[in-house]
Amino acid sequence: MLKRLSLLPLLTLCGLLGPALPAHSQALTPYVLPLDYDLMTEQGLFLANEAQQLAEFQQFGRALALAQLAAQLAPNDGQVLALLGGLYLQSGEVDKALPLLEQARSLLPNNARVLFALGSAHLQQNNPQLAATYLERGLGLEADNPNALFDLGNAYFKLGQYPQAIARFEESVAAEPEFWPSVNNIGLVLYEQGEAQRAVEYWRNSLALAANEPEPKLAIAVALNAEGNCGVAVVRASNAACQEAVRLGIEALEQDSRYADLEFLRTNLWGDRLIDSTTAFFEVPDIKTLLSEL
Repeated sequence: MLKRLSLLPLLTLCGLLGPALPAHSQALTPYVLPLDYDLMTEQGLFLANEAQQLAEFQQFGRALALAQLAAQLAPNDGQVLALLGGLYLQSGEVDKALPLLEQARSLLPNNARVLFALGSAHLQQNNPQLAATYLERGLGLEADNPNALFDLGNAYFKLGQYPQAIARFEESVAAEPEFWPSVNNIGLVLYEQGEAQRAVEYWRNSLALAANEPEPKLAIAVALNAEGNCGVAVVRASNAACQEAVRLGIEALEQDSRYADLEFLRTNLWGDRLIDSTTAFFEVPDIKTLLSEL
């Protein structure tokens, strides 16, 4: 374990147990030990490494606490600041993450990961143009990062630049073939372009890569419901696609009730066309009953 640095002053004890001092004597001045900044920085880097390992094991609360202390001990280390900013970003505290990431960028101007984190932060703050700028800079340094390509695809999607969005998602999948979020989001773009059948194909591929993910299940259900005119009870009862829509929709919503919230879906980049279809799907009697119970 690390030894604690004592920042308490050493008070001179002379005279405290002896006769009272004359009234005209000088007050005793506490002696403050000089700080060993090299040692503090070394300990900060050690703690940052521990925080990084905890984060890799999804222990974000403990990782954040260690990273906060690391940043106090090593306030001028760009990697430590970037780590703390990234953990704030992971916990959804974007306002705390951004100034730390900007400090890290000033110290590490050519660090792709810092630029990626800044892009992600601005994307979360609904500033896709600035997000795209940082992500493109980072990709100029590290071209095949699937997560950054995914974020850049999302930025283009928010900007309404659909061909560019699909291209970046495809590059993300080329860099990591099992990166299901990019496959899933190609479906989101296609649906907004009116290509529902192609969108379903991508969502099925996404589901094949991530069988336990509720999002592609619900997206398929919504699209099948819309395409099959499943609002009519007789059609729904006899149509295999409508039956599959209800089954997948129930599975997805029971698995993660957040997907019953249209605002949550919008944060996951479900566009207006898909939201309209989802609203209609939520009126299907079996789905409506389930939603009332969630």
